[in-house]
Amino acid sequence: MSFSTEVKKELTELPVSDGVLIALLRMNGVLGISGGLTLSVTTENARTARFIYATLSESYQIRSEIKTHQKTTLSKNRVYTILIQDDVADILDRFELADSLLLDHGVPDSVKFDEKMAVGYLRGAFLSSGSVTNPEKGKYHLEIASFYDEHASDLQALLANFGIVSKVIARKSKTITYLSNSEMILDLLSLIGANGARFKLEDAKIVREMRNMANRQTNFEAANIGKTVNAAQTVIEAIKYLKSIDKLPDNLREIAVARMANPDATIVELGKALDPPLGKSGVNHRLRKIKALAEELRH
Repeated sequence: MSFSTEVKKELTELPVSDGVLIALLRMNGVLGISGGLTLSVTTENARTARFIYATLSESYQIRSEIKTHQKTTLSKNRVYTILIQDDVADILDRFELADSLLLDHGVPDSVKFDEKMAVGYLRGAFLSSGSVTNPEKGKYHLEIASFYDEHASDLQALLANFGIVSKVIARKSKTITYLSNSEMILDLLSLIGANGARFKLEDAKIVREMRNMANRQTNFEAANIGKTVNAAQTVIEAIKYLKSIDKLPDNLREIAVARMANPDATIVELGKALDPPLGKSGVNHRLRKIKALAEELRH
């Protein structure tokens, strides 16, 4: 089951509100006049189809029937159509959908100015044509597809009313309202009631951030080890170039012997190996002196 399907499953298990049904009818509904006024609601998601049918019947006492057919001769996807033939005009009036299905291509006004309706509408919009990437893949993207630019822009405005920043782009024959910021996606999932999906995304985000932090720490430590090894090798080459360390002053001879005996030791470890122990700056000073003597001999 895809993450988008998981989210939709969770949303269909929540209490129904007018806003949810209005979004489903508005975004997936088509009016017909075959043998009288009809309203068809189409979806490729079987669970969503069952949800629409059950909602119409149980919550609104609206009779409908489900029809299925293959999307194309080459496609395995089924298309589900919920057909309403009775009292369609009354349904359009009840949910103020007449204008939005015939003339106005945006979000109905009854939704725009009612917070509870707006939340329900956003939930229904995701059920209708929403998708979200699996957070375990490390990419954050949620989108809702609209047939009309006006509707996509209205969705963007609805989201903005709840502090959720989204963008709108055109893609083929549709207009997409999308989120690519993980925090905004978390806020939207929480707003529409998909808390299980929110927690899953949040957990995946935390795991990914911890893994990235561990990788950065490993890279940092590896880089430091590389610098230590390179610095030690430079000093060892300088000591070898001097040929005889017995002629060095006592303080330089001591550090030279310690470095040759401990080629992988850090500056701090090298200082602790001396008697008496020497601090980091003192060790660095003596090593620089050895490198300077070798450099003088080379020239």
